[in-house]
Amino acid sequence: MASLGPLLALLTAAHLARARGEAPAPTAEHRCLGALARLGMRGGGVPEARDRLWCAEGTVGAPAPPWGPEVAGAGEGAAPSPSALRVTPAPSAERVSSPGRQRWTGTLLGKLRRSPDEMPRGPGCSSGTSARWTWAGGSRSPKVEPGAAPTEGPTAAAWGQPSPTLEGWEDASEWTSWFNVDHPGGDGDFESLAAIRFYYGPARVCPRPLALEARTTDWALPAAVGERVHASPERGFWCLNREQPRGRRCSNYHVRFRCALEPAWGAWGPWGSCSKSCGLGRRLRSRSCPAPAGDACPGPAQEAQKCARPPCSGCIPDTCGCPDHILLGSVVTASGRPLVGARVSLGPRHSTVAISDAHGTFRVPGVCAGSQANISAQLDGFSAGLARATANSSSSAVVTVVLDKLGKPYLLKHPESQVREAGQNVTFCCKASGTPAPSKYWWFHNGTLLDRRLHGHAALLELRGLRQDQAGVYHCKAWSEAGAVRSRSAQLTVLAPGQPACDPQPREHLIRLPDGCSGPGGGGVNISDPAYMDVGQCADSPCPGPAGSGCGAAGSRCCAVSRLEGRQVRCAGFELPVQVVVRCGCRACPAPRGLVRGRVLAADSAEPLRFARILVGREPAGFTSAQGAFTLEAPASTERLVVTFVDPSGEFVDAVRVLPFDARGAGVYHEVRALRRAPAVLLDASRGHRLALGAAPDRAPLGELVLPPGAFRHADGRPYAGPVEARVTFVDPRDLASAAAAPSDLRFVDGDGELAPLRTYGMFAVDLRAPSSAEQLHAGPAAVRVAAAHVRMAGHAEALRLWSLEPSTGLWEEEAAVAAEGAGPGAGRAGGRRRWRRRRREERAFLVGHLQLRERRLFNLDVPERRRCFVKVRAYASDKFAPGEQVRGVVVTLVNLEPAPGFAANPRAWGRFDSAVTGPDGACLPAFCDAERPDAYTALVTATLGGEELEPAPSRPDPRPDVVGVPEPYLGRLGYRRTDHDDPAAKRNGFRVNLARPRPGEAGEARGPLYPWRALRQCQEAPVTDAHFRFARVEADRFEYNVVPFREDAPASWTRHRLAWWPNPQEFRACFLKVRLRGPQEYVVRAHSAGGTHPDTRGRLYGLRDARSVRAPGRPGVSAACLEFKCGGMLVDRRRPDRTRVTVTPQGSCRRAAVNALLRDYLGRHPPPDPADEPADDPAAFSMLAPLDPLGHNYGVYTVTDQSPRLAKEIAIGRCFDGSSDGFSREMRPDAGAAVTFQCLEPPARPSLFQRLLEAPGSALADVRRDMGEAARAPPLPPLPPGASASPADQ
Repeated sequence: MASLGPLLALLTAAHLARARGEAPAPTAEHRCLGALARLGMRGGGVPEARDRLWCAEGTVGAPAPPWGPEVAGAGEGAAPSPSALRVTPAPSAERVSSPGRQRWTGTLLGKLRRSPDEMPRGPGCSSGTSARWTWAGGSRSPKVEPGAAPTEGPTAAAWGQPSPTLEGWEDASEWTSWFNVDHPGGDGDFESLAAIRFYYGPARVCPRPLALEARTTDWALPAAVGERVHASPERGFWCLNREQPRGRRCSNYHVRFRCALEPAWGAWGPWGSCSKSCGLGRRLRSRSCPAPAGDACPGPAQEAQKCARPPCSGCIPDTCGCPDHILLGSVVTASGRPLVGARVSLGPRHSTVAISDAHGTFRVPGVCAGSQANISAQLDGFSAGLARATANSSSSAVVTVVLDKLGKPYLLKHPESQVREAGQNVTFCCKASGTPAPSKYWWFHNGTLLDRRLHGHAALLELRGLRQDQAGVYHCKAWSEAGAVRSRSAQLTVLAPGQPACDPQPREHLIRLPDGCSGPGGGGVNISDPAYMDVGQCADSPCPGPAGSGCGAAGSRCCAVSRLEGRQVRCAGFELPVQVVVRCGCRACPAPRGLVRGRVLAADSAEPLRFARILVGREPAGFTSAQGAFTLEAPASTERLVVTFVDPSGEFVDAVRVLPFDARGAGVYHEVRALRRAPAVLLDASRGHRLALGAAPDRAPLGELVLPPGAFRHADGRPYAGPVEARVTFVDPRDLASAAAAPSDLRFVDGDGELAPLRTYGMFAVDLRAPSSAEQLHAGPAAVRVAAAHVRMAGHAEALRLWSLEPSTGLWEEEAAVAAEGAGPGAGRAGGRRRWRRRRREERAFLVGHLQLRERRLFNLDVPERRRCFVKVRAYASDKFAPGEQVRGVVVTLVNLEPAPGFAANPRAWGRFDSAVTGPDGACLPAFCDAERPDAYTALVTATLGGEELEPAPSRPDPRPDVVGVPEPYLGRLGYRRTDHDDPAAKRNGFRVNLARPRPGEAGEARGPLYPWRALRQCQEAPVTDAHFRFARVEADRFEYNVVPFREDAPASWTRHRLAWWPNPQEFRACFLKVRLRGPQEYVVRAHSAGGTHPDTRGRLYGLRDARSVRAPGRPGVSAACLEFKCGGMLVDRRRPDRTRVTVTPQGSCRRAAVNALLRDYLGRHPPPDPADEPADDPAAFSMLAPLDPLGHNYGVYTVTDQSPRLAKEIAIGRCFDGSSDGFSREMRPDAGAAVTFQCLEPPARPSLFQRLLEAPGSALADVRRDMGEAARAPPLPPLPPGASASPADQ
């Protein structure tokens, strides 16, 4: 029955094809084959190629083929002996008749053709021959007869060539499954081998097929349908319509290939002897490959196995053969501190020969001084160390083994999302550090571990010949003996052939037109609502990278603008030019740069932290400025930007922060608050001390730090005796203001290698120094006692841990457990819980944890919280909350608040905090939440952009679902309240909300704004129509218009155009002019920027900017506006600069009163090259040609250059408000650093008619008569329609 399988499989495939409508009804030949198959099954015979030829000839009416009974009765292997056989391979007269020993003629495509000496010449036999094969006797293997001519070319082509199924082959081979990748149409049917490998995968067909067989989907041979076809095992099969007889087209074919079986290994040989005489060794065995030369069997030729011999004595004779010699050694840390209890051995695989004592030293007698033995040391919590002994005399040797404390793996490089086309290759990269360095990397696809036998444990994952089923989410996990860490997820998109990565049609993007302009299809220009126009935008999607682009960071391509068209918009008195996106395409992306700017200020006084040293991880990155400002660029593929600010004066605690940033290039601004150190307390090292944690005049301490007598030591482990200056600075979670100064972001790596949040009960920094010395002293063992009254939430007393901060990673690592006081170190957790329950009823019960004060000095009392979720927040440009006006680069901060004051579960103000930066889809912030009690966890959420505070949606008198962005009844359950809900005079910079976890089965809670912890991807990819919390920018009176549209939060939207506002997509220069206005109100000021001196842009508009002036506090008659204009400089062609013609015009009755003297002098010394370009002198406006030099606040001009346009503008506005070149303020100072001053007057109010009659009756009556005469000369009103009545105004 071996040969029956392929036939039945193909019959089944044909039946399924007919069921799908892909094939016509079965032919007579098809029904005949089915009958023969049943006949073979009844009698035990096997239908063969002769059965197919019998059916193809048309002898369906016969009850059975002439050889049927003989086959049914013959034994296995008997040769069939038909009396006669007729073969009709083509519709011509070609036949073969062989009554005795069967001689068959057939074709093995690409190698064998019909033999002309057994066929009469006729149609189809004119082509040359190459070989012929026969069935000799009972043999079922095709054989090439001697003397056959070689094949002429790589393909075989013939009229009606048969494709026999050759079930017997002398070489070990097998047929593949059937493939059909093309349907006949156009030029014909093409089943190329390259296309088959592309669609089905390269592994489905062997590299060098032996043969090819083709059949129509009706299971007919090419001979049966009379079609001329071409075939080659190396190239595939094709049929051309132009080569077929008149009126006929190619059929739909499927093909299969004959592939040689892989050579198989021989049996494994016996195991060899063990490589070691004692201890652990290995032994080998091998196997041979019987394949001919040039072929290789898959897999290794050798196999290793561990073998165990009797334990070694601990010292080999070559090393310990000197009884009068001795080895003296010590085990220390990298800082020189001695380690007690280290296990010492001679080499990494030998038994212990010594243990280090209290001073970290050890002695091993008998070790030869000149042996240069390798000494190994191991200690729990440290990585193994190895050092070589050196002789220091003729009979002794010395060695020092340095052990590094185990450091959990920390990822330095994460895999990046990439787009590829099917068939391309892709590489993901992952890199981690730690002590020791991670030795293994595991890769996961859609959460499933990839086969390590195929992909190994390397830090690079390379996938070749991509298929569409390989698309999805990939991540890596790095492992070392200290633990494991998981990377962020990377999305792999695999495009099908012909699938566009970038939609050429732009999407809708509405921009607001200036007042007085009408949008497309608008009527008049005097409309009350602002007009909008669709200028188009390209999809914010990546494109396939070029081949060999490595890990995806370099050579990335994006969907961007490929063609613009100019339009004209009708406005009041002028035509407004605008460029519209009409086509998109893939192009090289601007290099993304994660930029972070900000200032470091004291948490208590807001004074800047001047010239503080900046560390990114462990690497120095510069210093803060005299104003505490800093600028950092996140390294490529960074997930967490960990920055440490070190105060040079030592007055502040080292500020360790995890600064969120936008990896796609949008700049982010942060204000870092530094915690001032607590006052020093003088201690006596010979006595014990208790230092309060969290003591304040209005509250009792949360706990205390206990230092026993004699606990102080030098860094090298020597005891210290003398006075000690101790500073213990506590971050008290009972004070809400302390959250801004808390170090790091309260995260740790859990047992699964994932980042998990902590819930704090307090943090403290310890500084111990000898007076008048910079030496840091160590201390230990020390104890931390926490008052049990502060830990009342269920399960927290048992889960409380003592943690220390690793500054280079910003992650907290567990130092020790905290147990009820009185529970010994050997007591179990159950015993500790029982003791804690007994002690909690006492007045002063304590929880105690032990620690060593060494290299790390920041500690935390935290609980890993399991009730977690994510909160979705979006930021908008205005309170209209239009989906197309979302703002990126906004820093959103969420502080987990404790329950309302007086709630007995936990008397704290906050438990944790988190920050995130908004992207194109907002931000998802981690938080604690509860499904059963909505008010068990609450949060305060705020948002800032470049120092500007954004406002959330209002909640007075009641929050509206359409404004807040959350539907009812979920909104009521969340209890949304803006900070000014109870007090209208309060700041409107945040909102409070109950963190009510969405309940399963509640449809109204399944789509945000809270998401379960495992639904982060759902939160990140949620559409804008789903529920979310909203923030909006307050400065609604600012208006910006660019002739060439550009989204400042999407660098890929930049277009190379001479009228582009930003001529360089890698460096953005923002320029502002400070305009002072003297008048009783606030005024809108417009800046008109047009081409000034460049011949290609002279007089052509770049853009418009409007800004409303801001009054100075306490000075109602003075206000100022910071107005942006296009900087002068090179255009996109980089050939010639253009000094922009800037015209500043205030609204209302304003006249220019003064111009900054330095600015006027500069403009006088830098006139335009052409006198015709000199701006006109209009007393109601101020005009100038923009300076090419970056002038400062003394000129009233503020210039900032940055890689982020939005960040450059925000910093420049902050300096403009402050009136300085390096300051920052959001409070306007109109008298500082102004460029031009306008005097504005209110238009005189017209007196009433009654007052005019009293004061000047003659003049008033003359005016009345004049007005009446004009009304009489006016045309009459049209008559009212029937049934209509006049309005009161008409009467």
